[in-house]
Amino acid sequence: MPPTIPGRGRTLTGVALMLGAMALLPFLDVVAKHLGQRGLPVMQAVWARMIFGAVLTLPFVLRIGGAGALLPDRPALHLVRAGLLIAATFSFFWSLKTLPIADALALFFVQPLIVTALSPFVLGEHVGPRRWAAVAAGFAGTMVIIRPGFQAVSAGMALALMAGLSLALYMLMTRRISGRSHAMVTTFHTSLLGAGIATAAVWPVWQAPEPVEWGLFLMLGMIATGGHFLIVRAYDHCEASLLAPLAYTEMIMATAVGWWFFGDFPDGWTFAGVGILIASAVYISMREREAGAALPRDFEQP
Repeated sequence: MPPTIPGRGRTLTGVALMLGAMALLPFLDVVAKHLGQRGLPVMQAVWARMIFGAVLTLPFVLRIGGAGALLPDRPALHLVRAGLLIAATFSFFWSLKTLPIADALALFFVQPLIVTALSPFVLGEHVGPRRWAAVAAGFAGTMVIIRPGFQAVSAGMALALMAGLSLALYMLMTRRISGRSHAMVTTFHTSLLGAGIATAAVWPVWQAPEPVEWGLFLMLGMIATGGHFLIVRAYDHCEASLLAPLAYTEMIMATAVGWWFFGDFPDGWTFAGVGILIASAVYISMREREAGAALPRDFEQP
């Protein structure tokens, strides 16, 4: 019988959970794109994402910390995070009106590069020359996807990049408060405050949803909550630095569902740019692991 490797089972479980989450989350984009095609305002989909996310994570929060966990300990920071998450979600969902899911996600992948580039200024973290080189290479990959001068830079591309920037700022805020409470509790606070902001923003543009659209709203919350739960459980089994590169496997399912549901398929240049982005981000993750930089255990998907 071969010797048992300590921790190997937990690592494999964590990897499997992360891969499961990345296979599930692109369906969030499918539902959001379908709602946009039905003519509902983008903010209405964002509202549903926040309100149902808060409702569906509530039982987990009560189980983890009881009623005392319902109120955030630093409401101002959580409010800022909620605003950034709404901006990211709104921009990404809006980009899906004109971009294929895989193309929007490819541009959204600029987020970890922005986190690395801004961390010295926002968090005072040291970024060495090799990580700066990886950031530069990653942004070159973004230019390969956009190809300015060879094709028109559309509003959808700008919105997808804005979503990546907003979520990068969100993740930097997450690093500031990481470790203060359970990741699921933090997610609940963000969703709850985000639901309040989105409710105020959606009121002027609200359209009465049809029964099928209420079902799609519920699906948004279920997919987002289910995906986040799998990621939190994955982090219970593995280090964040090991799991972070696996987030890019989401591109595989995003390409598949975009082709299956909408007939969209990225061109060769997009795949090349994504390859450069992923290689850069994986290298950054490896360097952060070596340097002992703290990666956030909290995670959100627009």
